[in-house]
Amino acid sequence: MPKKRSGGGLSPTQQAAKFLGVSVLAGAVLAGIALPAVGALGLAAKGSVESFDELPANMKTPPLSQRTTILDADGGHIATVFSRDRTVVDLKDISPYMQKAIVAIEDSRFYQHGAVDLKGVLRALNKNARSGEVAQGASTLTQQYVKNVFVEEAGDDPTKVAQATQQTIGRKIRELKYAIQVEEELGKKKILENYLNITFFGQQAYGVEAAARRYFSKSAKDLNVQEAALLAGIVQSPSRYDPVNDEAEATKRRNIVLRRMADVGDISRAQAAEAMKAPLGLKVSKPRNGCITATKGAGFFCDYVREVFLNDPVFGKTKEKRAKIWNQGGLTIRTTMDPQAQDAAQASIKDHVYKSDEVATAATLVQPGTGKILAMGQSRPYGFGKNQTQINLSVDQSMGGGMGYQPGSTFKPIVAAAALEGGMPANKVYSSPYQMPYPSPVSACDGKRWVNDRDDPAKLENENESEVGPYDMKEATAKSVNTYYVQMISDIGICPVTTMAKKMGVVRADGDKMPQVPSIALGTQEMSPLTMANAYATFASRGMHCTPVAIESVTQRVGDQKKSLQVPKSTCSRAMSEKTADTINELLKGVVEDGTGKKAGLGSRPSAGKTGTTDERYAAWFVGYTPNMAGAVWVGDPAHKRKMINITIGGRPHDKVFGGEVPGPIWGDMMNGALEGKPVEEFNTVHIPDGIDRNRDRGDGDDGGDGGDGRDDGDNGDNGNGGTVIGGLVGGNNGGGGDPFPTPSFSIPEGFFRGQDNGGGNGNGGRFG
Repeated sequence: MPKKRSGGGLSPTQQAAKFLGVSVLAGAVLAGIALPAVGALGLAAKGSVESFDELPANMKTPPLSQRTTILDADGGHIATVFSRDRTVVDLKDISPYMQKAIVAIEDSRFYQHGAVDLKGVLRALNKNARSGEVAQGASTLTQQYVKNVFVEEAGDDPTKVAQATQQTIGRKIRELKYAIQVEEELGKKKILENYLNITFFGQQAYGVEAAARRYFSKSAKDLNVQEAALLAGIVQSPSRYDPVNDEAEATKRRNIVLRRMADVGDISRAQAAEAMKAPLGLKVSKPRNGCITATKGAGFFCDYVREVFLNDPVFGKTKEKRAKIWNQGGLTIRTTMDPQAQDAAQASIKDHVYKSDEVATAATLVQPGTGKILAMGQSRPYGFGKNQTQINLSVDQSMGGGMGYQPGSTFKPIVAAAALEGGMPANKVYSSPYQMPYPSPVSACDGKRWVNDRDDPAKLENENESEVGPYDMKEATAKSVNTYYVQMISDIGICPVTTMAKKMGVVRADGDKMPQVPSIALGTQEMSPLTMANAYATFASRGMHCTPVAIESVTQRVGDQKKSLQVPKSTCSRAMSEKTADTINELLKGVVEDGTGKKAGLGSRPSAGKTGTTDERYAAWFVGYTPNMAGAVWVGDPAHKRKMINITIGGRPHDKVFGGEVPGPIWGDMMNGALEGKPVEEFNTVHIPDGIDRNRDRGDGDDGGDGGDGRDDGDNGDNGNGGTVIGGLVGGNNGGGGDPFPTPSFSIPEGFFRGQDNGGGNGNGGRFG
């Protein structure tokens, strides 16, 4: 390798480089080689040619974009995603025929000349002068490699790509200088390796390994002579010589490459003649890219992983930086997805809800104490066709989901936890009549009060007229008595409930703030299945809430090196005391033992959970857990149009759908499959004394009740608009009164989901069970 002279002057290579640069600047010699006549293209040297000496000394070489592989927790393949389909390989893993073919057709004197081939320059000048156009270029393989680096650095930005390929003298000079640098630093073998890994071969294939797999379904190291010649011929014009779309043109080009290989002595004339007679022998593999290719029905989990990567600052301070890393690829992402749990979720979903049904289901499993998302599935597959969707029904809107669904009575345990944390005894008794008006006033945060100030206050009622109190907490929870829980939140106030919800990670799916209204006790605020599963995992882990995580580790390949990237970590904090969590567990065990969730029981394995059915039966839920796994199942119409009355789901007719009837069995089958072979763990036992005599005669309805008229509750009064259909906040800075039929607080974009009818997100009314 030429070195700098000891006296501090330029080396022979550097002198030649400067001489060449000056020559270009003075006479635009290369403009006659790589460009048509300057006047013909309207190109002007003035202002377009940088001083050769002023160009940066080192060329920025971005890592090549590659495939990203997403794996499950056991290392099994979930999906492959890429901006550019490329797998970087060493030169030793590329067929010798391929190496010879690309050199023969693109730069046959590659091993004899330096960064610039002067003989090639003169030859091209002569031919172009005689033809009056650019009939032949003089770019060496090294110069082509440098140009490809510029294109790679431009990424998917069309403006930058145009700048990287524009026909200007300035770009050619920049290309020349960096070609000289590359020749000195890398050497011929490495340049050839880099070139074969960076260049585009058509059909979305970047690099020879991807090309070999695309056209011949084999590795680049196994290419024979005619296959190598075909790929080498494509490089000059991937669209013109595309063998998939123009076999005849591709064959002609292949044979030109074979003849050239014979001319330079890489193969014999006889070998070339025999290879020319061979058919193209294509065995095309279609590009398989993106979450649509995910195995185990994990397309939505895959999409959630992508959303996490693009949104979490741990992967880059700005969205642009995160997107650049993602598009760069070369990542191996090991996720938290448990293959057994995912299989169980999809199998249960498939058995109970068909993708062609009028309604859909979504299910999510979370590990208590770690926040790891173990499974995520839904009945409508990931895709673009009929009965398919790209919207993840399990997650919040900001992570690729919809606007959520009212969880109904599955929210009640959060109210109970807030009450217990505040000192309420677990055997608290309320009168719990069949029907009652919302109590008023009810204390809220910041010293405010919610007031039901209508002349004719709306009422709520239980599911069945036979559900008449008094009830204590255990029986009211098992039977999901609406009036009991409204009396409870009216007693303790709204603020402790919204505070407990926040500690448990319970937020609205659309990102809006939880309103200060007592109807939240009945589950009027739209949530996602992931949110509810993760909230119940807090009960299972005895009061410790851990934020959900989907990624275990990320390894990035940059060139020949691999490095580990930081990943988001679950943050765990105490949401409630162990005593409170243990008491909730005892209450919710009663739901599956002799309450509304009997059909969701897991036999001898201890479990706990809660049913939920919303007004008009637009949605039904079961959310439950064991000490080592928590899961949520939602069933409903994502568009919120089909009531689940007189409906067939999964081939089974239903007069009315309840949370314990359809979601419950889905949850039970999913959990049984996910937990098969895993240890049977017990809950910490808590004794809850009876608050009343349980021997009295009482009706056993499913769950739910009517929470009023279902209208939107309007503004909560924080900004002076206190009054609503059933009242509003008073005190502090809010005002009283207000429109009894307010306009919904936000519009509903087409294609997003609502969890209740009439467009209301803060309504007091609705049937919840």
